[in-house]
Amino acid sequence: MRRAVVPVIRLKDKAIALWRRLVSRGRTDTRRRRPTTRGLLSFLLIIGVTGATVTGLMRLRVETTLQSFLPQGDPSVSAIEDNARSFGGDPIVVLLESRKPRQLMLDQDQFSKLLKLEGTLSRLPDVATVYGPASVMNQIAISSQAMIARISGARDALRAQAEEKARAKHLSASAVTAAGNAAVAGFERRYGALLVRGLPAGLPNTRNPNFINKVIYDASGQPRTRWHFVVPSTTSVTELVRPRQDLDEAGTGRLVSAVRAAVNDAGLKTGRVTVTGVPAVTSSLTHEVVSEMPVLGGLAVLAILLRFLIAPALTGRLRRLWPLLAAILGSVLTLAVFGWIDVPMSFGAIALFPLLLGIGSSFPLYLASFADRRRVIVVSLASSAAFGSLAVSPLPFVRELGLALGLGVLLTVVASTVLGGVFHANPTVPESPPPGTPRPSLPATRRWIILGCLVAVAGLGWAVLPKLEIQANPETLARGLPELGRAQYAERVLGSSGQVSIVLRGTDTRNAEAVRWLKRAEVAEIAKYGDQLQPVLTAPDLLSFLGDSPTSEQISAGFDLLPSYLTSAAFTPDGNQAVMTFGLKFQDLGAQTKLLDKVRATLPDPPTGYKADVVGIPVAANRAYTLVSSDRYLSNYAGIVVAGLILLIGLRRRRDGLRAILAAALATGWALAALWVLDQPLNPLTVAMGSLITVTGCEFTVLLVDVHQRRASPLQRTVAWACVTSALGYLSLVPSRIALLREFGLALAATALFSYLAAIAVVRLIRVEGHLKTERNSLPKKKSTEPVGAEV
Repeated sequence: MRRAVVPVIRLKDKAIALWRRLVSRGRTDTRRRRPTTRGLLSFLLIIGVTGATVTGLMRLRVETTLQSFLPQGDPSVSAIEDNARSFGGDPIVVLLESRKPRQLMLDQDQFSKLLKLEGTLSRLPDVATVYGPASVMNQIAISSQAMIARISGARDALRAQAEEKARAKHLSASAVTAAGNAAVAGFERRYGALLVRGLPAGLPNTRNPNFINKVIYDASGQPRTRWHFVVPSTTSVTELVRPRQDLDEAGTGRLVSAVRAAVNDAGLKTGRVTVTGVPAVTSSLTHEVVSEMPVLGGLAVLAILLRFLIAPALTGRLRRLWPLLAAILGSVLTLAVFGWIDVPMSFGAIALFPLLLGIGSSFPLYLASFADRRRVIVVSLASSAAFGSLAVSPLPFVRELGLALGLGVLLTVVASTVLGGVFHANPTVPESPPPGTPRPSLPATRRWIILGCLVAVAGLGWAVLPKLEIQANPETLARGLPELGRAQYAERVLGSSGQVSIVLRGTDTRNAEAVRWLKRAEVAEIAKYGDQLQPVLTAPDLLSFLGDSPTSEQISAGFDLLPSYLTSAAFTPDGNQAVMTFGLKFQDLGAQTKLLDKVRATLPDPPTGYKADVVGIPVAANRAYTLVSSDRYLSNYAGIVVAGLILLIGLRRRRDGLRAILAAALATGWALAALWVLDQPLNPLTVAMGSLITVTGCEFTVLLVDVHQRRASPLQRTVAWACVTSALGYLSLVPSRIALLREFGLALAATALFSYLAAIAVVRLIRVEGHLKTERNSLPKKKSTEPVGAEV
């Protein structure tokens, strides 16, 4: 009995002792876990940064307005804005096609629904004006009725007044009648011919199909030239919805959607409906950018994640992923900054995340692998400056992308420093071979011969840079967008897809001299370039019923006849500006530039005191093309020069900075030579290839110099895997449906390889000597039992 009790007592004692130890440990842990002031401040800082980041992301706007593709502040852009204030922005074009000829115009039910649709469109928010065939006919009918009433009233008043005077003189009845006829004879000479030419037969009423038929169509049944802008053919009509000036991208998207909804609900008997125009294309591009951002960003994260997991390493799989986390934080913080400063991101927003992940995820590895952090920091500053040098581009979206990438690199380095402390990513200096170990190298003569050949190839690339074409055809750059197919179809039906305007400015553009000049200018342009320019709406066409040389009185009478709804599309209310709008087809900007230069040269000299100009989006796009083409060397040199200066100032050995500059110049030249051999054009992004190559070229060279001096193969693998990481980030753009981004991603992936090869060539062929002992003694001695980073 006693033997059974003793083990129980001992077990009880052990349990009590264990409980006391646990309680004591719990009290100790509780005391240890009490929040310190530093910990509390760190927690509050994390919460504040997180909240600010989330708020910034919520405030972020993506806008691909046309202004982001045009040279900001250029006179050509200012002319577009001035023209938009007077006549409205570029229209949303609604092409309605019927199954039967003239069905939408002459069928009363369809015409009524068409008129109702135009009224609905005109009442939509952010609409400046709507031009459509039903409204045109309605306004002409109203003006015709009012004019007939005024003319008839004035004629009757003149006759009555003359007859009253004759009666007061006690003249005979025949003399009274003769006096009345004489009084209205001059009146009829002034307005009679105008009525005969301007008014068709039949009652001027939209319920009269004969009236509509004779106003819109000629004797052969084809639409009259002056109405082609709203009735381009017998089976089609167009609605031109001009948005208000300075409408932002969100408002444009809502307006395009509202136009589509109104057309779908109109109940028209159409065989096909096409909604297109510049606002529709830019809205579609914005939608594509917003929808592809998470997809391409997620693809970049996945590709780089697999790279970190697959690459050989001695650390745990989860621990090696912190560089990717740092790159993601840097990218997210960059987007949040743009949200906070209320600067919308445009076309470059879709490329920002993949590029920053590809470039930025390498810097955490460098900080965790290289003992000399100063070299890594200086290299990061040089990379940031090289990206920022894209600010020299005349295109706003290229400048914006460069500045965002530069800021993103800096924020990624900051995030790497913080996370490096959390994950204890202390640099580990690999052991160097014994001093007596020989370093294999080529003979000096052979090294200089090889280097000379490499420089010659690069020189060829730099020499052919002015000869490389710049691919600036909107069809090619936007290939893949659904909206582009609609624009191309509308171009086949309407004969044009863009608009350019000839603007005459002066004190009175409605006098006889100004109208005659407008007529001469239109005739001259159509005679020479009628196969490329299609008149859309011109002042001479509106006044063509007045004859070839109308007098000022006849023009004034014509303005009385035409409704202000129409005249306001060609003349400003104060008469200080007149416009003639022509349609253009999609074409390469180089060819379009030559065409518009010829159009401008063909214009006759304007009357004294007047100024004439050619304005429109094609003109501004041509200006952007010219600026990009003329600044080829500047955009390529800028990044190399700026990054080189930072390396020369920041590195302990200036020779390393010179090697980096040489590597960047070599890689850029090789890339340009490859494009020339393959007959591949540049585009608005790759035209600044030198500044983009500088980022990786300088980075790889400076770090490989350190690797070569220390003869540390693990660090060389780190740089090699950094090249792979950059290429993966760039290739994440290839699945995009936007051709410009696909080409950009492929080109940058190739430049990453060129940069790595150039860095190896410079380091191997230009011998790195000395300074190793001095630099090693200046570094803190640190040891680590476990290498940190994916490749260390």
